Amino acid sequence: MSSAVIVTEGLTKYYGKSRGVVDLDIEVREGEVFGFLGPNGAGKTTTIRLLLDLIRPTRGRAYLFGLDSRRDSLQVRRRCGHLPGELALYEKMSGADLLRFFANLRGGVSWSYVEELAERLDGELSAPIRSISRGNKQKIGLIQALMHQPELLILDEPTAGLDPLVQQEFYRIIASCRAEGRTVFVSSHNLPEVERLCDRVGIICEGRLVDLVEVASLKKRALRRLEVHFASPPPPDALRGVPGVVDLHADEVVVHCTVRGSMDLLIKALARFEVVNIVSHEPSLEEVFLRYYERGGSDAE
Repeated sequence: MSSAVIVTEGLTKYYGKSRGVVDLDIEVREGEVFGFLGPNGAGKTTTIRLLLDLIRPTRGRAYLFGLDSRRDSLQVRRRCGHLPGELALYEKMSGADLLRFFANLRGGVSWSYVEELAERLDGELSAPIRSISRGNKQKIGLIQALMHQPELLILDEPTAGLDPLVQQEFYRIIASCRAEGRTVFVSSHNLPEVERLCDRVGIICEGRLVDLVEVASLKKRALRRLEVHFASPPPPDALRGVPGVVDLHADEVVVHCTVRGSMDLLIKALARFEVVNIVSHEPSLEEVFLRYYERGGSDAE
């Protein structure tokens, strides 16, 4: 079994009387991509800052590589790559100058690898940072997190501001990190992204960890709202009784429904009719959490 790269024990942070995170017990295994999933304000960024000793806990401990995150913070950070959720860069420098500055602070990196990352992410490194788009700033942030090929990547909302093609290339880079046995901790509020990237997911809401699940299990709980467009009005009971299909209502040739989990039985039921189009509406994360808590947070239907 892989050893743990991140372990937290009762990790808690209060900002005065305001809640940050409460009693987090997390274990992230070596070589996995771990998703930290929750709505905005759930405590994801607070957790990352605690792991890297950027803020101090109210109580509890965090260990990375078996090292205490507070006592051994410099050793921990040498072995990590970090992309913060609120990225602040030196605006007067070019991307290349900033990356060389960070590389020198780390004692040097392979500049050919920096250039490879810039090419793969289509990053703009020659212009002053103040003149480039938010997406290009995000690319520079990703390159600085990746360029020293760290053992552990800690990424807070890494695809924010990236266009879809660059997102796909980022996913391929993370897959390569996993294949090399490196560990990735990804904070996100994007459910499809977490499903795409991660092996396991920690679900956090209102500062508390409510579940640790394999991504395959998370997919079984997924909800999809569908519009099925038929060539002619279907029988009233066409989809009634199909396992996992709920909230059915018809509007002439369009049937609206919600599907939980696998689509297989629904597709087989639809094969009896002439279907013109199927439109899928991914639920918002808030809807997923609402359904999750309605069912007590422990169903595996």
